[in-house]
Amino acid sequence: MCKVLKVSVSGYYYWLKHPVGARELKQQQLLTQIQQVYDRSQSRYGSPRITDDLSELGVKASRNRVARLMRKANIKSIMYRKYRVQTTDSKHDYPIANNLLNRAFSAEKPCQKWVSDLTYIRTDEGWLYLTAILDLADRKVVGCGAARAGPK
Repeated sequence: MCKVLKVSVSGYYYWLKHPVGARELKQQQLLTQIQQVYDRSQSRYGSPRITDDLSELGVKASRNRVARLMRKANIKSIMYRKYRVQTTDSKHDYPIANNLLNRAFSAEKPCQKWVSDLTYIRTDEGWLYLTAILDLADRKVVGCGAARAGPK
């Protein structure tokens, strides 16, 4: 059998007495620790954070080794998409204002052309909408306003 499998006889008998090698045993122990940190993080941590947590626990392992073992065990961090606010509803029946500026963003005298923009900021009390109005002649703020929306 050793000739067919191209294995030395001493290697076969060593394998019989020691079915799991020392290196494999250390990898299994490390993988168990990786799995524990991964479970504690609710499947969110990837190899860099898991490596940091392991080093805090006193376990020495490189990030590449942790990443390789995670790949081998099919452990992947779950990436959550950031919440994105949908502000534009293009499918509406409201009247659309005419484009009076037609991308001519220069003015000869003040109070001739004004432009505005709106942004939103997430706060603990909900969304804060902030708008500013600019005069195109001197690029100064003519007015600004803030309004709070309902709860998050």
